[in-house]
Amino acid sequence: MKSAIRNPQSAAGSSLGLVVISLTILTTIGFGLLAVGFGARRQAAAIKGDLGALMAAEAGYERAVFWMTQQQDMLNALQQSVPGTTGTLTFPDSSSAYQISLFSFAGSRPVFRILSHGYGGPFERYVDALVIQAVSGWDMGVCQCPSGSGSTTGVYFMTGEVIDMPVFINKAADNPDVRDIFISGTPDFQQPVAVCESRLTAGGSDKYADVMSLFDAGIYFDQPASRVTDESSVQTKVDRFRNSTKAAYRFTPTAGASVTNRQPVTQLEFFVEGGVGKVRITNNCTAESSRREGSGADSKTWDFKIHPGSGGTQFDRYYIYNYHVVSNNADTNGDRRTVVLTDTYVTQSFGGAQSEPGGQIFVSGNVVIGGNSTSHSGNQCVKGKITVVATGNIWVADEILMDGNHDADGLPTADNPNALGLLAQGVVKVVDAGLSTIEGKKVNISGYSYAPVGLPDHPSATPAQYPDYYERYLPEPMIVEAAITVGGGGWGAENVARTYGHTTYGGRKEHSGHQEHLEVHGTICEAMRGVVGSGNDGYLKHYHMDRRLLTGIVPGDISLRGKFVPAPAGWRDYRSDG
Repeated sequence: MKSAIRNPQSAAGSSLGLVVISLTILTTIGFGLLAVGFGARRQAAAIKGDLGALMAAEAGYERAVFWMTQQQDMLNALQQSVPGTTGTLTFPDSSSAYQISLFSFAGSRPVFRILSHGYGGPFERYVDALVIQAVSGWDMGVCQCPSGSGSTTGVYFMTGEVIDMPVFINKAADNPDVRDIFISGTPDFQQPVAVCESRLTAGGSDKYADVMSLFDAGIYFDQPASRVTDESSVQTKVDRFRNSTKAAYRFTPTAGASVTNRQPVTQLEFFVEGGVGKVRITNNCTAESSRREGSGADSKTWDFKIHPGSGGTQFDRYYIYNYHVVSNNADTNGDRRTVVLTDTYVTQSFGGAQSEPGGQIFVSGNVVIGGNSTSHSGNQCVKGKITVVATGNIWVADEILMDGNHDADGLPTADNPNALGLLAQGVVKVVDAGLSTIEGKKVNISGYSYAPVGLPDHPSATPAQYPDYYERYLPEPMIVEAAITVGGGGWGAENVARTYGHTTYGGRKEHSGHQEHLEVHGTICEAMRGVVGSGNDGYLKHYHMDRRLLTGIVPGDISLRGKFVPAPAGWRDYRSDG
């Protein structure tokens, strides 16, 4: 039997081969792992750089939007190249540069472009956004109304009220532990509410906890302020509007008649004739006015406006409308004329961008909207797009409706092309037509005639049937379809009763002897809350937002909201290669 003899050299060679193979495999795996690790690190660095560039670009956009909210007027800021229309931001591993410009107009609403270029190492990202000035339904400087020359009182949202428009309220300069919105009971907020103040008190507790259930559509805190309380912002809008209005439709009325507390007025009457929208303009009217029931007492009636230059801290009891008179020669001396509404149309131009045409009337003084002409059947009907701006008060003395289609709720339909904007540096108020009963029958002024507004108590009344001709009232309900902006106080009604001691002052004339209804189909922007009704006097409000006003249909760029938001489909972010 033979035994196997092993070769030592052969065994050693086999072992060495296995070692070499193993080392090769391990080396290959090691190099693979190193490559994978290096690739992962490169990928991580790329993601970090790309993300950093995007975040830097977004930070540039946010800085640009914040800067825009601080400007009194964006178009003015761009025209004057105010520092801040371009800017840069630097971070530890990234940076950005942004530029703000006017892109176009949506109707009469400016559309701004923010282009922000972000850098993160070798990576570049862009944010290219189109933004517009936010439009709310009911903006107010404070949820308070003046109650004296230097005092205010909160105005409450009450049980039974339906507020079918977004509400926005600026921060009040008062106790931060007190809510800036005043609520009694369970008002129905059907759309979002936004406020400038924090949800928390100075000590960190939730001051809105007990009312949060009312805001089914949401409530937003710490929002940018409306500019309606900034007199300079309002003045900038007014100046630009005046300069862009045709010279033929800029008026500076004078009050020539000898009446008590005379006020200069331009009267406007809107109507449709033969399918054409028209406006009857009577310049140089004289309004007889009064500070009702005790002119020196702060505590009588709610008829206040902001004292100019006081920053909304001081208030004047102003002279409210009683009636007005017109020159007997108005038709021949040029004071009165009737024009087609489109004759007032202008196009505003900024750089290479142009607004859509729209009507503009500017009055350096007061405006009365309303009349007694049979051509408009006792109310106002607007066919066309027009804005009226007054440096004084705008007195609404008739129902104001848009021509064209309305929906089942009575609002203009989405395809209705007609719109009215009202902006006053004083107040915009619904007059008490019943005061003509007290004062109007005294009219006996050589060279002037009484100009009735609203409706007569007896439809067949004429001047010869004294005193019925002077006994007037406003329609029920009183409907105003307009975008209303009030720079000198609040939107509301004049001569609303207020009790002082055992005496009630004021007291509006109602047609049927009970509290009536004031309907707004549009938007409201007021520096302070105005009084619409009190107790059983004045009006119950029914406010509904006309969403067409979001499209820029109102001429003249009179929006004063301080917030800017992306336009629909107006946001795009991309890499440098597109």
